[in-house]
Amino acid sequence: MPETTDRWTRERVLALPDDGNRYELFDGQLLVTPAPGAPHQMAVAFLQQTIAPYVTSQKLGWTFTSPADLHLGGDQLSQPDLFVMPHVPASRDWADFPNPILVVEILSPSSARFDRLIKRRRFQRAGIPEYWIVDLDTRTVERWRPAELAIDLPTFFAEVWGY
Repeated sequence: MPETTDRWTRERVLALPDDGNRYELFDGQLLVTPAPGAPHQMAVAFLQQTIAPYVTSQKLGWTFTSPADLHLGGDQLSQPDLFVMPHVPASRDWADFPNPILVVEILSPSSARFDRLIKRRRFQRAGIPEYWIVDLDTRTVERWRPAELAIDLPTFFAEVWGY
């Protein structure tokens, strides 16, 4: 759930301890979520195993999972469950990477509202070409693109089976 006592900065978030929580920053709001459960991580693993061969065969870039502190400009800091980065020279700092070409979030009860509203809008404003929200309860994937910024009805394009 978001911490809203004062405005957070990227530097403050990066100075937080490595305590197993996931820390993300959007528009000065700190989102703290606990380590994900087994169904969540199984879905991440399934998606990575499914997506990575395509990304590799099409020479689109690299497929990653968090933890990874992605910098989206200004004081925006995200740790998406799964993301695809375009091919770029190797760097030791996530801040040196361009925006991902795909971001995937698996909904959790503690972050569903934030994933669907705050993160979605921020990823769209950052120009990330694809943002997928995977809902394990309804077994659906919502696909969002930057052009759909003003539309609140997502394109439901897939059902998730077999994880």
